[in-house]
Amino acid sequence: MYRPIAGNEGPVGALHEGKTLLVTGAGGCIGSALAKRLATFQPRLIILLDHSEQNLHQIRLEFSNIAKFERHVCILGDILDGALVNELFESYSPDIIYHAAAFKHVPLMERNPIAVVRNNAIGTWHLAKAAVRYAAECFIMISTDKAVNPRSVMGAAKRVAELALLRLSVGKTPMSAVRFGNVLGSHGSVVPLFRQQIERGGPVTVTHPAASRYFLTLREAVDLILTVTSLSEGGVIFVPELGSPVKIVDLAERLIRETGMESAEQIKIVFTELRPGEKLTEELFSERESLEPTVDARLYKISGPQISGQTLDMLLHKLHDGVLQRNLAGMMETLCSIVPEYQPSETLLELLKPSPA
Repeated sequence: MYRPIAGNEGPVGALHEGKTLLVTGAGGCIGSALAKRLATFQPRLIILLDHSEQNLHQIRLEFSNIAKFERHVCILGDILDGALVNELFESYSPDIIYHAAAFKHVPLMERNPIAVVRNNAIGTWHLAKAAVRYAAECFIMISTDKAVNPRSVMGAAKRVAELALLRLSVGKTPMSAVRFGNVLGSHGSVVPLFRQQIERGGPVTVTHPAASRYFLTLREAVDLILTVTSLSEGGVIFVPELGSPVKIVDLAERLIRETGMESAEQIKIVFTELRPGEKLTEELFSERESLEPTVDARLYKISGPQISGQTLDMLLHKLHDGVLQRNLAGMMETLCSIVPEYQPSETLLELLKPSPA
């Protein structure tokens, strides 16, 4: 498990004081936790952007009624709404963008590949281009270990987003990403599901006895995002020092023990199978990437091979065309050209088969 290192928030706070901050996916678990921390730094304004009405309503209530932080504005919308994004930048001129918006439920996205590529890859690319166009000071994206040697279309789309940021981070708007594993307490975490299953008396479903993941808490994730902002000179992907991965079955057994029950007697653990797009273990970096230390012992920089700028530009436009035309075969061909290490799941390959006459 990740062990946080106590740090001085003074310099991080100074980076945000008096600034206009944009948080996408602001109603989600990571986005809302980040936004609430940012409010403690006395920014001029926080723009909370989310396409979920309920999530945006909830964070608005927390800001207004609990945090009593009034210097915020809630925008209900999609990062792929170009007119909205332009209006947002023209009206508010955000200095720092935290891009937490993403589709992340792997098996669901295997059945909806166009939607996840549109949102996670093309959406990030368009938002980042707007940040460059309007000369934002900094752009930070929350990425995922599933972008490494992806088996899921969600992971492949996030890898495209990483590459797009590296390509665009060549001017006055530095752009970086930080890869996380499983954030405990987030909507994509397995822990809430396990707890629900335990409350119902079981069984607790685990995909495979050997399945393992990297874990960190929501507080630790926010700490690392803010640290990346203070470290980043742009064009960098960061990974945290997370120690050894945790077996999912060990986590399930620990949660059961916390209730005072013994798994074998009262709560059974049932092994199912890996779901579409899932891997047995995740990686924070690939064999083609190398790690470099930073001045903060919690974080490493990644360096590795990249596609040439002109080639990537052409492929991103082609990927966008495939999404707009809902051409799944063409989109997947382009996606595999950008991320050649991507191995589509059997579920997605089935979607590519022609329908019977």
